[in-house]
This record gives sequence, C-alpha cells and structure tokens, in this order.
Amino acid sequence: MIRRLAIGLVSLAVLGGVGFFGLTLPSRLPAEAVAAEGSGDAVRGERIFWAGGCASCHAPAGADGEGLLQLGGGAPLVTKFGTFHAPNISPDRGHGIGAWTLTDFANAMQRGVTPEGEPLYPAFPYTSYARMTAGDVADLHAYLGTLPAVATDAPANELDFPFNIRRGVALWQRAFLDPAPVVALPADASELVNRGQYLVEGPGHCGECHTPRQFGGLGGLDHANWLAGGPAPEGRGRIPNITPGGAIADWSEGDIATYLETGFTPDFDSVGGSMVEVQHNMAKLPAEDRQAIAAYLKAVPAVADMAEDGAAAN
Repeated sequence: MIRRLAIGLVSLAVLGGVGFFGLTLPSRLPAEAVAAEGSGDAVRGERIFWAGGCASCHAPAGADGEGLLQLGGGAPLVTKFGTFHAPNISPDRGHGIGAWTLTDFANAMQRGVTPEGEPLYPAFPYTSYARMTAGDVADLHAYLGTLPAVATDAPANELDFPFNIRRGVALWQRAFLDPAPVVALPADASELVNRGQYLVEGPGHCGECHTPRQFGGLGGLDHANWLAGGPAPEGRGRIPNITPGGAIADWSEGDIATYLETGFTPDFDSVGGSMVEVQHNMAKLPAEDRQAIAAYLKAVPAVADMAEDGAAAN
C-alpha cells in the first residue's frame, strides 16, 4: 500500500514537472510576423527610439546629450519584487545586442524572450511593444545598430524567491501578454486618434505606469481602469490619472501637446518626477506625434480618480 502511494506521488510530481516545463516553454513570433532581415531604416528608427523611451532605462542615470546614446544600462529600478537592472542594449557584440538578428530582437521586444529562450521580466515593457508594427521594430533595430558600442555588462537583477525563478515568468506571459488594442475606438475615429492610440498603447507604453495592475500589482494591466493612474513602480507616490476623468480633464489637446513639448502645464507649473525624462523624450518627436497622443488621450473613456487602495474614489 505504502509502495503504491509512493509511486503515485512520484508520478504526480513527474506529471507536474512535465506540465510546468510545457507551460513555460518560450512563445516566439511566427516567422511571418518579423520583417525581413536588414529591412530596417535607421533614420525612421530614431523616431521610435525616442517614442519608446529607450534611453530612460538603458542610458546612464543623469545622462544628457550624446550620453543618452550610450546604452550600457541605466539606474536600478527598485521595486517590491527586488531590484531590476536594465541590460546593455548597445551594438557591442560581446556585452550588448550587436550579435542579435532582427528575429532575436523582435522576439525580445514583442514576446519577452531572449535568443537563448529565457523569458524577460516585465520590467521591460514588452507587453506594450507587442503592439508595434514589424516595420517599426526593424527600424528601431537598425537605429540601435548605429549607436556607440559599450563594452560593459550591466549588473544582474537582485530578486528574492520566488521572483528569481525566471522560467516562471513564462506563465505570467501566457496570462497577460496580449497584443490586441486596449481601447476599442469607433470606426470613424480620425487618423490622428488612431496614430495616438498606436503611440500610447505601443511604443510609448504609457499604460505601464499610468494604469493600475491586477492582483495586487502581480498581474497584467487593469484595462477596465486604463490610464486611470496607479502606484509608482518604485513604491513611492502615485502616477496620475490621464483619462478625461482625471488630473488633465480640463486640458485641451493643445495643452497636452504643449506639455509634452515644453514640460509646462497650462497654469505654468513644470513637469516633475519620473515624467521629466518621458517629457524630454516626447519633445524629440515630430509635432504631429505629440498632437496624436493628445488627441487619443482626449478620446479614451473617462475613469474616476482611484483611491490609494485602488478602488474608485468618491
């Protein structure tokens, strides 16, 4: 009897291990979803570089000017899960991503999978980049290849159990990585609003900070409260509600576009906190991109400000 029970427990353990292994296999892009190797245009890619805020995480803390193009890794991101260090994404072949093919790069950007098949932590906003076009991914890859090579390794992440079990991140990806648009725009939405949706929901990844997360911050973005604000990733303060029901409800499209260009609010206050770097990136975009972002933010559903516990405020 005891022997049969032991065999049964071992069998269950083996089946559980096989199931976990199968569920945590990397999910890569189909070949047809990746642009042709070498098809990217670096000039176009610079626009995506600033829209995506790559320098904010991957350049040295406090960098400006040409220093923003030294992508050997930036300031640590300290969270309740541990400390994340953005990797070297310079074109150095030994320390950065210079040896990556476009397919390697696209799978990291849009599926959160390294060339070796390891899942990337969602501190890297691939859940938003999953909405990018194959052409924009190729253009960004081409632009990154023109930047200075940095021959240093970023520090390893400092995570406690169970968050240090990287393979388990693949389960998170299965549950929350969805490339579908967040907001269902009306069929007659303008080209400007559609462009804004692409920038905000895709490369701009605005929802990663401005939207609360499900399950106490462990899950994906709470799309029912899209852009309604939430706890700052670093655990100090809150990111504001940027829907028409929040902090910028009284701002016009022009006000929003001007803020993204200059950093000044309609009442002549100035940008602060983690938004400073975002605004500096947005200022480098063409004016029509800032106008598109503004048009989209005025078109999204209004959501009431959230209370500290994540519930809708009265």
